[in-house]
Amino acid sequence: MVAEIRASTVLPARRENIELHTADGLTLVGELALPENRPPVATLVCLHPLPTHGGMMDSHVMRKASYRLPALADLAVLRFNTRGTTSERGTSQGAFGDGEDERFDVAAALEYAEFHDLPQPWLVGWSFGTELALKWGRDPLVAGAILLSPPLRRASDADLDAWAEFGRPLVALVPELDDYLRPEEARTRFARVPQAEVVGVDGAKHLWVGEPSVRIVLDEIVKRVNPAAGPLPTQV
Repeated sequence: MVAEIRASTVLPARRENIELHTADGLTLVGELALPENRPPVATLVCLHPLPTHGGMMDSHVMRKASYRLPALADLAVLRFNTRGTTSERGTSQGAFGDGEDERFDVAAALEYAEFHDLPQPWLVGWSFGTELALKWGRDPLVAGAILLSPPLRRASDADLDAWAEFGRPLVALVPELDDYLRPEEARTRFARVPQAEVVGVDGAKHLWVGEPSVRIVLDEIVKRVNPAAGPLPTQV
């Protein structure tokens, strides 16, 4: 029986609740989703939008990545709540650090990936999460980063220059109708990173609302992280 993949579709995976432990003594809650019957070929470490405006590990694009990509693209998807953030999974210890203290949260996620032999970690940041990726994601373990709706507010030109020197792939998916940074300005800002690719997405908004926008995001992620699996099917 063939069924269309819808916003609520949850495909088979091995899912487990996990905890991350930061160098400054906090426990963060999260989930790891793995392909059901085979090892992952790469890993997405998801960095969610601004928690003071409702961002969390269940923010819809990241939740749908965990629901679909282990089955459709053989990817591991690691999601977690940064410090002080609450979702259905629970509340991570600590308090919101305005993107500074969260350096320990990013490090804890990458440490978890390394300790559990999760292959080829790619950072997938969304809005506030893109700032964390740019500022704190330059770890030798990281294969690259994919930025969804980067505002480039907390992340500075100095952070972009440091990523340029880091040399790993950097892909920015920028909605045509974004509230903070639109494709033309994004191309100007990211020009200082030679390996950066800016993808303007026609008709999309900052929050990527709607199944067509979600499919574009997930296809663009898979195109970089496991191109053999794309484009993703719309039916299963």
